[in-house]
Amino acid sequence: MIQSQEISNTNSMKITIPISAFIYLIFSSLLASQIKTKSYTMTTFSDKGNPAPKEYFTGTVWVQPNIGKDDDYNTIIGTVSFEPKARTNWHTHTTGQILFVIEGIGYYQEKGKPIQLIQKGDVIKIPKDVVHWHGASHNSAMRHIAIVPQLDKDVTEWLKPVSNEDYDSFKAPVYNVENNISPNAIMNHEALWPNYISKAKETDPDLIEVFDNFAFDEVLAHNTMDPKTRVMMILASTIGSQALTEYKMYVNAALNIEVSPIQIKEILYQSVPYLGISKVIDFIHVTNEIFTEHHIQLPLESQSVTTPKSRSEKGLAQQKEIFGDRIDDMYKNSPKDLLHLQQFLSANCFGDYVTRNGLDVKTREMATLSFLIALGGTESQIKGHIQGNSNVGNDRQTLINLMTHLLPYIGYPRTLNAINCLNEILPPSK
Repeated sequence: MIQSQEISNTNSMKITIPISAFIYLIFSSLLASQIKTKSYTMTTFSDKGNPAPKEYFTGTVWVQPNIGKDDDYNTIIGTVSFEPKARTNWHTHTTGQILFVIEGIGYYQEKGKPIQLIQKGDVIKIPKDVVHWHGASHNSAMRHIAIVPQLDKDVTEWLKPVSNEDYDSFKAPVYNVENNISPNAIMNHEALWPNYISKAKETDPDLIEVFDNFAFDEVLAHNTMDPKTRVMMILASTIGSQALTEYKMYVNAALNIEVSPIQIKEILYQSVPYLGISKVIDFIHVTNEIFTEHHIQLPLESQSVTTPKSRSEKGLAQQKEIFGDRIDDMYKNSPKDLLHLQQFLSANCFGDYVTRNGLDVKTREMATLSFLIALGGTESQIKGHIQGNSNVGNDRQTLINLMTHLLPYIGYPRTLNAINCLNEILPPSK
């Protein structure tokens, strides 16, 4: 996934460019100026390398030179890996430095300024001769690529270690917000993302207070849904909403509470016939990146149960299990020039996707309803799948619970539209 980042120059101006493009420009400029027949040893940014010198670092740190002093380039590039609470000493570079954060959460501070939270995707341009330090956060490891230009002119001056008092000073602004967040909200949030530190707690504390108290306390206290199902349904809604950032958060949350990789992938695959591959492909790429970070081997075991010969028959049977005799009426009443769409629904939507293993039919129907509610403008299909949910055992209260838990992520208009559909198809008891 290409992320755009803001890079500050020495005059505090900001330039937004994709990280991948920025790295490409650096490497291509190096190669263009240093075309030689010499062979080089390949290293990767995932290699931890060797322990960093203790006199310049606090805690456990590894350094892996990617382009080093012995190479023929006038730039040094290395990967530095910090365990939680590990950091550099205060130091300066006479030619400045650029950091690309590629994993985890960390801190960066310039002398006389507050500590900044940095995390994966961030780019930090450090001005010449500025006293600074950088390292991991209290509860998360952090890895960055460090680039020092003009190696022949650079002098790194190592200064005193960062004291625990200075390092711990970051905790106050992060956790002050939590004084106004309820214990239940903190506990429920922590269950999904242990030790996660959000930048928004610093930049938008009022919003985080309101949202967390609502989404992770008030909503969860209103009705019950087991955590795994709740997280899977919110995950499904983020695909329908095209909310890639929140989707990434919930993939990690799902893995943290032991939703299986197959369940996550099956929700993703289930979305394709309802949203279209154009809306889903970026989510597939992001999911694969997250799985790779978690050392989940790809591809996963196939969950397909149909063949090209059996997909139509099995898909039609699955349709009838969910929607009953209505399917026969749809075939009977279809105009001849549209009959192929009914056949596609049976063979492709249901035969290729809904018949798959990995999720039971009740979970698949709730996930489908979550896609449709989040997508918006799909009231006819929402009504059909409310009935389908009811037919497979998801009663009115279950669907009220579902819509209530989706509310913080999809907003009131789409939730209330779904409730209107629910009241029409499964009216409340008198």
